[in-house]
Amino acid sequence: MNDSTKQNSIFKVIGASSLGTLIEWYDFYIFGSLASIIGAQLFPADAGASALINTLAIFAAGFIVRPFGALVFGRLGDLIGRKYTFLLTLVLMGGSTFLIGLIPSYSSIGYAAPILVLILRLVQGLALGGEYGGAATYVAEHAPKGKRGFFTSWIQTTATLGLFLSLGIIVLSKNIIGAEAFADWGWRIPFLLSILLVGVSIYIRLKMHESPMFTKLKTEGKISKNPLKESFSKKGNFKMVLLALFGATMGQGVIWYTGQFYAQSFIENTCKVDFNDSRYILLWAIAFATPFFVVFGAWSDKVGRKWIMLTGMLLGIIFYRPIYQMFIDQTDVSKVAVSMIKQVDAPVMTKVAIHDGQDSLVNTARKFHLTDGSSFVKLEVDTVYADPNKALGHAPTIYQDKKLSTPVFWIFVGLVFFQILLVTMVYGPIAAFLVELFPTKIRYTSMSLPYHVGNGVFGGLVPFIATLIASFAGSTPLSGLWYPIGIAALSFIIGAVYLSNKTDENVND
Repeated sequence: MNDSTKQNSIFKVIGASSLGTLIEWYDFYIFGSLASIIGAQLFPADAGASALINTLAIFAAGFIVRPFGALVFGRLGDLIGRKYTFLLTLVLMGGSTFLIGLIPSYSSIGYAAPILVLILRLVQGLALGGEYGGAATYVAEHAPKGKRGFFTSWIQTTATLGLFLSLGIIVLSKNIIGAEAFADWGWRIPFLLSILLVGVSIYIRLKMHESPMFTKLKTEGKISKNPLKESFSKKGNFKMVLLALFGATMGQGVIWYTGQFYAQSFIENTCKVDFNDSRYILLWAIAFATPFFVVFGAWSDKVGRKWIMLTGMLLGIIFYRPIYQMFIDQTDVSKVAVSMIKQVDAPVMTKVAIHDGQDSLVNTARKFHLTDGSSFVKLEVDTVYADPNKALGHAPTIYQDKKLSTPVFWIFVGLVFFQILLVTMVYGPIAAFLVELFPTKIRYTSMSLPYHVGNGVFGGLVPFIATLIASFAGSTPLSGLWYPIGIAALSFIIGAVYLSNKTDENVND
């Protein structure tokens, strides 16, 4: 096979692997991107902030089970091969995502709704736990030496591109059918559409061939008889598993989910920025930053993986609080000068029955248009009790649906872009880094577990834990950031002391 044919072959491998992985990430992230809307569908109308926290907890559950998926499917991948294992994970992911789009709301089936969604999220988590390790291993085992960082970094783009795709379809669906219809039933469209994407990916993956390294091992009769035992009972290999987790993937995970998921959640739910604006900010930032996955992956082939990843963690530790403080400062409309107000729309009042229809919430919304092109809605919420002995209840005034002025919008894009740039630094080289730690016969199992514990558990819990911490009495909106900052700092110290800064010139193949 000449060089040109080899090059064509590796790009076919990357394309087939990446498409399936991108779709799995798309399926997994739709839920997080729609957390606030789904929460209103799964829980009672008077649940308030707890609906969002409970929905984020369901979202987080998918991350918690990812390590179990890594063990189950990693073992299968090392026993029967990479190709058929991540075909199975794709089917499980696609099927559960499609079914989430069919689950009735709380008003129809009560608390059975969130329970059913939780079960399907657990299936999603198990499936994704087996997908990533297979795809990364498959590409790495096709890549020539000296270019593993470059070629595996294409797989690394799929997580962010899956988020980009989910956001794009969400915004497009909402704009086509309208905000009210989208909040009522249209949120189901992105879930249901996933079945078409999965079908295309399954067709492509069926045409793929098994990894040459695994095929060679199988032909020689050298595949592992017990990948789990070899991965975790042998002292040397288990040491590498722990080092990969605490020195790399743990820190990488919190940087990933802070820079993308928590950033969007914070902008939308804490800063109360308009639904579309919050997603357009992330879409632009992702579009600008995504090429840097490949840049840093390729650079790691030349200078090593370690310091690129650790630098991304260190920059997050230093800059997260100033960045998020700027988000707050730029969206504080509570003290807008009268001279800035261009127009105030007539108030819009809505009434929602609560407490089994005995009482009601009365929402009075006034939209303010400012001279710089921005706008916001001032929402006053009163509880009207049927019992005449109870006084009218007043909730604190909420400023929401903030449309940003053009200069502030692009400042936000720049701040999120910087965070995603840090994501590309920690994530671009990490597939090659993990592959190079472990021998071929137990690679799928060995690399999947630390990746999914670090990325899925420590990283995936960022939106839930950070939001929960910020809700505690005496906390500030920035309090939640101490979780990712603390985890990244611990991982940076361990990685700086114990990781080696190697490329792929000395790999356990």
